[in-house]
Amino acid sequence: MSLIPCPECGHEVSTNAAACPNCARPTHAPPVVERKVIVTQPADPDKGFPIWALIPIGLLAVVLVFVAYIAFRGNDDTANTNLKVNVERRPTETRSTSTSTVPSTSTSTVPSSETTALPPPSQTTTVPGTSTAPPVAPPPDKGTVTLNAKATSPAGSTLAVRGTKFYLLEEDVETILRAARVEPIEGNTLAGSLGLAAVFPDRYGDFQRAAMRAIASKAKYSGTTNGSGGANLSGVDPKEYYLFGIAKIGRGFALWNSQVSVIAGDNLLNLSPQSVTEIVDPNS
Repeated sequence: MSLIPCPECGHEVSTNAAACPNCARPTHAPPVVERKVIVTQPADPDKGFPIWALIPIGLLAVVLVFVAYIAFRGNDDTANTNLKVNVERRPTETRSTSTSTVPSTSTSTVPSSETTALPPPSQTTTVPGTSTAPPVAPPPDKGTVTLNAKATSPAGSTLAVRGTKFYLLEEDVETILRAARVEPIEGNTLAGSLGLAAVFPDRYGDFQRAAMRAIASKAKYSGTTNGSGGANLSGVDPKEYYLFGIAKIGRGFALWNSQVSVIAGDNLLNLSPQSVTEIVDPNS
């Protein structure tokens, strides 16, 4: 037999006793249950989202995650299955080839798996020649004068007139000198004065300079002879001119004062050998 304290007075009571001998409290009385009243206040709609609504939302989220997992897992299994089937079937498949024929001078067969860019078919076109008449150059509107000057010495020999300037004038020399008021050397004509000044330029330099200045002012074209007596004048307007030139040869002179006609194109003036006029020096 064991003893237990009385819940009421604390006196030791036998476990077999029906009540406490001290306070008469039943030994096996049912325990007193304290009830607590929980007062639930209604949710205030102004204080935000109610907490109890989170429970169904959480349950719905768990369900969605589970459904998504099942769906993805099913797709992966299907993809793996298809991949496995394709890998197992690939060695047994037969690769097909196609043949394309390119129309040209040669025919080539190209597998479709190794097709390369082919050039277009070649084409040869023969273009007939075009016959044209030879072009005709327009006639020149200017003339070119080529002259060859020679002189005959008193001994009868023919000499090339070298380093002599020839002029194409619109008037004869004497008319030009008279218009310029160039007076001849005393006792001589204008032509004789030109020859005298050419042989003795140191004595008659004033006349020579005045005469040549007047002639040069009226000259349209001019040219100097080379070692063989030839000279070229280009770009000459076709018309009538006076050809003038004077050269000192030995102790005399040769003078040209002739009218010439120049046409468009080439003009060859082959001057007749001019006789040399010798001058006796009175001071010698």
